[in-house]
Amino acid sequence: QSLDTYCRIESGFSGIRDVYTTSPNHDNVQQSFFMSETLKYLYLLFSEDDLLSLEDWVFNTEAHPLPINKLKSI
Repeated sequence: QSLDTYCRIESGFSGIRDVYTTSPNHDNVQQSFFMSETLKYLYLLFSEDDLLSLEDWVFNTEAHPLPINKLKSI
């Protein structure tokens, strides 16, 4: 809700110059990581737990899912 309230502008989302003020001053820049990372993290946080099994997948720091390769016993 805060992203919508404070960062949404007519053409998308904008950064805020000073997050400590109650009247935000937008910097009029939508950073590339906003869509690729921030929204992906939010999606993963609020999606159903069975979307991807955490027994079979791990997420890197940019929230890309990577399959876990299980080693077979020799």
